[in-house]
Amino acid sequence: MTDAPIEDRAAFDRIRYAQLWEDADVLTTTIGDVAGGDVVSICSAGDNALALLLKDPARVFAVDLSPAQLQCLALRIAAYRNLAHDEFLELMGARASDRRETLLSKALADAPAGTQQFWAALAPEVIAHGAGGVGKFENYFRLFARYVLPVTHPRPTIKALFSPRDPRARQVFYDQRFNTWRWRLMVRLFFSRFVMGRLGRDPAFFDHVDGSVADHVIARCAFAATNVDPAENPYLHWIMTGTHGAALPLPWRPDAYEVIRSRLDRIVPHLGAIDSLVLKDVAGFNLSDIFEYMSPQVQAEVYGALLDIARPGARLIYWNMMAKRRAPEAHRRRIETLGAVETAGLKLEKAFFYRDFVVEAVR
Repeated sequence: MTDAPIEDRAAFDRIRYAQLWEDADVLTTTIGDVAGGDVVSICSAGDNALALLLKDPARVFAVDLSPAQLQCLALRIAAYRNLAHDEFLELMGARASDRRETLLSKALADAPAGTQQFWAALAPEVIAHGAGGVGKFENYFRLFARYVLPVTHPRPTIKALFSPRDPRARQVFYDQRFNTWRWRLMVRLFFSRFVMGRLGRDPAFFDHVDGSVADHVIARCAFAATNVDPAENPYLHWIMTGTHGAALPLPWRPDAYEVIRSRLDRIVPHLGAIDSLVLKDVAGFNLSDIFEYMSPQVQAEVYGALLDIARPGARLIYWNMMAKRRAPEAHRRRIETLGAVETAGLKLEKAFFYRDFVVEAVR
């Protein structure tokens, strides 16, 4: 365990996440009223920063330590501007396509030279998998779908997982047809800390995690297959099949597309640590799962810095996968935990890897 900042322990020179793995429906439902105010969002691939435009803020500061992740946002901004909705879905990989090379060129026609060069180097991967499939994490899931799933279940069983069912029928299907010993064995092997750290997440992201990663994944897969209808879950669909199927993440849906397109000038990319922002009176924060990567001491420092730039009532939204993180003791008198809002958000949650969802409001 270490107090060194994550930028000193993990590599940020490539795309780790080519799409978002936190549910934008949950984020936008729980962040509160941010209309007309400034919002701070971890960028990652950019999807949830863009989804926050649906809340009509003045600006969304999309912050990341990784230049590669900010290039994911840059591509999205270019694509929203220059592509029709169906073209965007093909380029991103949500839908099959034989014209991604053309769509990539069309999207980037007026993009900055650096963005054009960055994505030109990745064009073969974009053509093969879509721009939403070129990250390290997405490749990890692709390996899972290609090499692990065929060992655990025949293709008709995978397809049947996404048939609409009521909650009781989902539980029966999972217990009787899906949760086999072979499934549990292969998940334990593939989602071990060792394998995930080398093929999926950076090993440094587990520095402050206790317990078995594989046991956690097995439990969360059971949740995704039973508590939320898999037929409506774009994240589970991508993991199992490589596309989103009939479901889409919020910012990729047609009703959101035009609203986001009309507000793209409100996105402000920022390369650096989140506590390096010089702002005041911030209306809300999307913090992804950044506190999991920090020691309690570093979290307390960063958390305090965010409170110092927040306005009263601003909400801090974040997720925990395995490391338990809530408001540090030193700052608890400055915030209120919104338990009812958290519970409501969890009922909507489709991005199922996280065990805890946190909503805290500044007093």
